[in-house]
Amino acid sequence: MSKNTPQAIRGTQDIFGPDAEAFAFVVATFERVRKLYRFRRAEMPVFEKTEVFSRAIGETTDVVSKEMYSFEDRGGESLTLRPEFTAGISRAYLTNGWQQHAPVKLATHGPLFRYERPQKGRYRQFHQIDAEIIGAAEPQADVELLAMADQVIRELGIEGVTLHLNTLGDGDSREAWRAALIEYFSAVKDELSEDSQERLEKNPLRILDSKDRRDRKFVADAPKIDDFLTEEATAFFEAVTSGLDAAGVKWQRAESLVRGLDYYRHTAFEFIPDEGSDAASKLGSQSTILGGGRYDGLMESLGGKFTPAVGWAAGIERLAMLVEGTEQFEVKAREYSVAHIAIVPESNETLPLAVEIASKLRLAKFARSDRPFGGIEVFTGSYNKAFQRAAKQSAAVLVVRSDNETGETIRFTVGKFGTDSWTFGDISTVLEEAGIKIDAPMSQDNWGRQIEVGGPFTLTRAGRSPRA
Repeated sequence: MSKNTPQAIRGTQDIFGPDAEAFAFVVATFERVRKLYRFRRAEMPVFEKTEVFSRAIGETTDVVSKEMYSFEDRGGESLTLRPEFTAGISRAYLTNGWQQHAPVKLATHGPLFRYERPQKGRYRQFHQIDAEIIGAAEPQADVELLAMADQVIRELGIEGVTLHLNTLGDGDSREAWRAALIEYFSAVKDELSEDSQERLEKNPLRILDSKDRRDRKFVADAPKIDDFLTEEATAFFEAVTSGLDAAGVKWQRAESLVRGLDYYRHTAFEFIPDEGSDAASKLGSQSTILGGGRYDGLMESLGGKFTPAVGWAAGIERLAMLVEGTEQFEVKAREYSVAHIAIVPESNETLPLAVEIASKLRLAKFARSDRPFGGIEVFTGSYNKAFQRAAKQSAAVLVVRSDNETGETIRFTVGKFGTDSWTFGDISTVLEEAGIKIDAPMSQDNWGRQIEVGGPFTLTRAGRSPRA
């Protein structure tokens, strides 16, 4: 590589090989589960007017004040690369008239951008999966969303993760709690960290999740939300927890788990690896793998009517770090990395027929319920090298050889490689299902590990007959 070659921007990544397959596995699993829960797919622009995020996320938050990628376009309008999904989804809900579908269940995934210090599992361009229920005020919406999140994690094969759950109460509960926190922390203001001193008047709830040791010694004795919950807020939280128990979702109470912005209500949650688990050892201090909450007041901050909503997001990179090595991913990895049927033309003359056969097999999709399927690939180039590559990567190799000058009848030789449980009969069934008629009978005895062992048998192309 030349020293003049441009380098990747700090905090970005190029994903390839096993990492890319883990990434794809996370997305595919999320897509499968969101369909199971009947969440509609949604796509929003990667950039929005800056005010969408400043009004929704809050001017005083670190995201808005320090981390957003904002710029002026040629028309002088301030635009921002999205740092999260919820604000853009809320804007789309209001401007596109999605209210007519309420309650609406939405799901999306894609890149996000934050200018922060890159670290393990965190990048300046990162990716998330995201799920939202908008227009549903009942606690069952929270239960369904959390059950969905729990199932995504289970389907990924990630073990040793627990849902940490708290309530922020309704508007009256939160306001009373907020006032009590300001009074409590004001008495020790000079002993708090600089960040917490700044947050005291604007965002006192965020002091509760501070990691600074100067703050932690005061957090344990800080006023608790339970002392300020209204009857309605208490009933809401009890309905959520009983619903989670019924759904079989493991959870624990986390009284210090908060959301600082005023529009957050009721449920706040994070899925966190258990101490000593494999997931915890992989992530280190970056422990939260999925988080969210109920944001009933957000739509009003964007100029809409009061609209109850709840949602969550999870970093794809972090989940991909956790799935590598799991049984579920290893099964899928074999599907992605192995061409289960490799077709090797013996010469350039047999290449067109090899391509035709591959096309027919792909169009037939070879849907088999009894085993995973990785794909079909034609290996070209030098025959010996192509065969060697196919033998290394494939569970079954079909070599296409000419049997006569016209190519009307071809000769197949079949070899079995790898550890997959393909049988001689499987190959004949695949070809027959794809409309490729086999002229000569095939016997199980002819199946062998050496390419010369299995053959030859004739195969008739559609509309033609083998020569006598």
